[in-house]
Amino acid sequence: MLRLGMVGGGQGAYIGNIHRLASRLDGQWQLVAGAFDVDPERGRAFAISQGLDPARSYGTYAELIAGEAGREDRVDAVAICTPNFTHYPIAKALIEAGFDVICEKPLTATLEDAVALEKLARESGRFVGVTYTYSGYPMVHEARVRVARGELGAIRTVQVEYPLEWMATAIEQSGNAQAAWRTDPKKNGRGGSIGDIGTHAYHLAGFVTGLTLESLTADLATFVGGRALDDNAHVMMRYQGGARGLLWSSQVAIGNSNGVRLRVFGEKGSLQWFQEQPNELVFTPLDGRVQIIKRGADDLSEDARLRIRTPPGHPEGYLEAFANLYAGFAEAIRARQEGREPSLLGQNLPLAYDGLKGVAFVEAVVDSHEAEGQPWLTPVAV
Repeated sequence: MLRLGMVGGGQGAYIGNIHRLASRLDGQWQLVAGAFDVDPERGRAFAISQGLDPARSYGTYAELIAGEAGREDRVDAVAICTPNFTHYPIAKALIEAGFDVICEKPLTATLEDAVALEKLARESGRFVGVTYTYSGYPMVHEARVRVARGELGAIRTVQVEYPLEWMATAIEQSGNAQAAWRTDPKKNGRGGSIGDIGTHAYHLAGFVTGLTLESLTADLATFVGGRALDDNAHVMMRYQGGARGLLWSSQVAIGNSNGVRLRVFGEKGSLQWFQEQPNELVFTPLDGRVQIIKRGADDLSEDARLRIRTPPGHPEGYLEAFANLYAGFAEAIRARQEGREPSLLGQNLPLAYDGLKGVAFVEAVVDSHEAEGQPWLTPVAV
């Protein structure tokens, strides 16, 4: 079992608990160390409440690095579950100290930091995984395989959306800490909804289709008064090879709890996947019947089968998808430690360069919106 450390994600932090649950699901990881809070004493108390050894319950990430560096049973990787603006200094310090990293998206809050961190990860040989959760779903992998096999033919258009309703009012002004830092440019970065959830949609579209973004034009809006960042984004995309794309992200779309949806249209057919019905993939061939492909079907690809835990008819969802990422990260790290190629489970993972592409996408979207005279922009990292 691999040993996991964690920075951030303490008491009351939604994403920290998701990481802990997902890491335990397959018995691949054990949480053994952490620095869970900006308040050192509160962080230590939370660590002890989680059953951690008090000697490995750290007040800061610097203490975690110093404390773990000299141990024979040091952590194998550290999960970063903190606000965006802290990702770079924490990840940089961990990599320089020789630790592998599992980082929440976006990889960093600025493009400059993303470029530097990806370069550091590449040159150091450390593993840096980024938790683009939706690439963990079995039926998303099935969609990827079918596109790669040519079942859709040449891709013509891609439509991806991620609408939420939770910030439809100014909840950041009434004490909601999660909304407060997401609406603060100093903590979140330049993109509001596009940086928080649009980056998920962008990664999902590229992961399934394999298409490379060539250029984009964007229109951002801030509908809730008093916000400094966008809470709604529309992006038109041009891919290399001629395919076109549309992306919509919104934090103010009333009636949508977590409406991630992907539609891919090719010359021979189409695929549709909806995150709130994640166990089904809709395939429509040209001049053929609509096919609903269910998780657990006999003819699924091995990529999808590897990520299925329960029998047909027993739904799997978000936690399991997150756990698939952790299982893949574990396989990739073990393979490197053992000097072998990773199995299929440890392939096709979101890594540092995917994180860099996500940050570059957000920067290009904001630049496009602000540069009215030059709307079609090419991201630095495609």
